[in-house]
Amino acid sequence: MEEHSAKWIIRGNELLDETAATSIRGYLNMLYDHLDKDDQRPVVPLSHGDPSAFACFRTSPEAVHAIVHAVQSAEFNSYAPTIGILPARRAVAEYLSADLPYNLSADDIYLTVGCTQSIEVILSALARPGANILLPRPGYPLYESRASFSKLEVRHFDLVPEKGWEVDLESIEALADENTAAIVIISPGNPCGNVFSYQHLKKVAETARKLGIFVIADEVYGHIAFGSNPYVPMGEFGSIVPVLSLGSISKRWIVPGWRFGWIATCDPNGILKKYGIVASIKSYFNISSNPATFVQAAIPQIFEKTKEDFFSKTINTMREAADICYEKTKEIPCVTCPHKPDGSMFAMVKLNLSLLEDISDDMDFCLKLAREESVIILPGVAVGLKNWLRITFSIEPESLEQGLDRMKAFCQRHSRK
Repeated sequence: MEEHSAKWIIRGNELLDETAATSIRGYLNMLYDHLDKDDQRPVVPLSHGDPSAFACFRTSPEAVHAIVHAVQSAEFNSYAPTIGILPARRAVAEYLSADLPYNLSADDIYLTVGCTQSIEVILSALARPGANILLPRPGYPLYESRASFSKLEVRHFDLVPEKGWEVDLESIEALADENTAAIVIISPGNPCGNVFSYQHLKKVAETARKLGIFVIADEVYGHIAFGSNPYVPMGEFGSIVPVLSLGSISKRWIVPGWRFGWIATCDPNGILKKYGIVASIKSYFNISSNPATFVQAAIPQIFEKTKEDFFSKTINTMREAADICYEKTKEIPCVTCPHKPDGSMFAMVKLNLSLLEDISDDMDFCLKLAREESVIILPGVAVGLKNWLRITFSIEPESLEQGLDRMKAFCQRHSRK
């Protein structure tokens, strides 16, 4: 039968296309497509949190040895249990318990293919008809994408730049209703580079308890704190409000490609189990995938053997890079950084369009910057804050300075005369 005589009724999922276009990867693909292929200078990627390609950011030798040993043993070539193998879950529980006023057990841990899958699992578990979720603005856009795809209504609360990107707690109370499922808190912060204080996190916990909702704590940048506020896990307040903590080895061990993360139920009062959240999470894993079994097998040794000086070196490198980023942005007349980064790998800077010619908004700025200077920066619209920019400083210092110098030259070239 000839093809033109068939009547095809198949079609793709347009919602998926729309959702993917507004993801960080969608924006980055667009920016890379605008690079000038004739520009011989190296591209400076100040756009995403993966420093693993740079020599100053290498994972620990102990982590590498643990992976090699697990593979060579030939004992971990099989499928793993849906929620992960017991030794890895036990190791994650012990790792997290070191920072909590109570102990987690292996039964509190669910292993995931990176924190991305953790988000997918939790939002899918919450997506009952009519439900809504409270997300920070600016925030990590995958939450909004996954919520939209799962038909989970999104309501945004603001982070206040003048207060170190603290949560506007009053706006939370105004947004929540009887259909609100949870609130997402990201600390250390992506995209803002903030680290919430103990006192502020306690207020968040008390507000969530008052509203009868639980907290999803995105702690993928856990322990990457180098400013005035030390890292405090949200699970510290698990006796006040139930917490689902999301974490991974991607950032602290600088191995995002190993795709190992977890969901931890920090809930000593058993509220998440009582109200069906735990059961929904377990059910989702029955129709989902797992981290590679050999990576799971390596986790106990990775956690036990990695030396403290590896973490100290990483933190010192991040602190120096954050200092460079903050000081260099002061030299760029069209941007302002309201808060020096305290953690993670990012800084948010505000774009002053009144000082620029032929630049209509943050997206236009980033497209032209890519084209003219081969520098990739994420537009603020990608993280929910139009006419801001998210700058990643987790690259080699020389490249960071070079990229910010090119950005300065770009702004001077486009400044109003």
